[in-house]
Amino acid sequence: MLRLEKRKNPSRGWAIASPVVAVLATMIAGGIMFAILGSDPIEAIRTIFWDPIFNPQFASYSRPQLLVKAGPLILIAIGLAMGFRAGIWNIGAEGQYIMGAIIGGGVGLAFYPLDAWWIFPLMVICGGLGGALWALIPAILKAKFNTNEILVSLLLVYVAENILAAMSLGLLRNPEGQGFPGSRNFKSYDAAHNDFLIPSLGMHWGVVFAFVAVAVAWYVMRYHQFGFRLRVLGESARAARFAGVKPGRMVIFAFVISGLLAGLAGLFEVTGPGGQITDSFNSGYGFTAIIVAFLGRLNPLGILAGGLLLGLTYIGGELAQLMLNLPGASIQAFQGMLLFFLLATELFTNYRVRIGK
Repeated sequence: MLRLEKRKNPSRGWAIASPVVAVLATMIAGGIMFAILGSDPIEAIRTIFWDPIFNPQFASYSRPQLLVKAGPLILIAIGLAMGFRAGIWNIGAEGQYIMGAIIGGGVGLAFYPLDAWWIFPLMVICGGLGGALWALIPAILKAKFNTNEILVSLLLVYVAENILAAMSLGLLRNPEGQGFPGSRNFKSYDAAHNDFLIPSLGMHWGVVFAFVAVAVAWYVMRYHQFGFRLRVLGESARAARFAGVKPGRMVIFAFVISGLLAGLAGLFEVTGPGGQITDSFNSGYGFTAIIVAFLGRLNPLGILAGGLLLGLTYIGGELAQLMLNLPGASIQAFQGMLLFFLLATELFTNYRVRIGK
């Protein structure tokens, strides 16, 4: 008989090995799925993970796109991880990402066609505030009325999506767009465009902010009192109260930080690679960032690596759809498998399998 036995102390070996084992298990299970869909599984895995970086035929285009895709994932995941450390489950980063893009992008469009250096910095500030204010809704409800932050933050994603559709068809629609939905293209408005700083690397301001967020979060979680309070709250709310931590206040702080970073990611994406506010602007980065946070084991440096890996699956997935005619849903399922196996292998960090009575 198989049974799970709780370890006296978490296994450091499994803590390090579980992300690697999860990635390998995802490749195997994904290969089986691709085979069922009629594609060569080895070729599909190679197309997703190898060709975008090492195949000369595609690398010149795909390599710069790696940071473009990974930037928003890392930025959002850093904010989520700080909350997850404290047991605060913000599942609505996608909605905060959308609201940051709408509010920050809308501020820039309000000044069109003015060409001034301060417009883009103002958009960055407003984009971050937009995401933070949207995150305040579930935060206050949780802190004051003890509502379920998972449900509230998730349901607000659908509200944000409807606001996005209304804005792209109404208030923010391009008056010169001949009635088509969508705002003006930010790439044609220099004062509001998040242009590439280093085109050959795909480096723009969103990527720079992502790297800065990794460094700041690493320092805060390792050395700052705020990071200590988050960790204590995540271990035991009762112990946190004895240590002088106010859980309600920490809930608000954690949500505001994650909403701020998600809003910044949305602003940088819509003014850069996205180009314009449309009803299909959101691409699931807010949900995929949850996988990135757990793949990095809620550690900022691990999140950096996890973001690059998930960014690679976005690029490789698009390539696989083009070259192998794989459906887009199969790539999303492939990414979902990674979270499933991460949670499964994480179990063995705190438990071991025993055989016998």
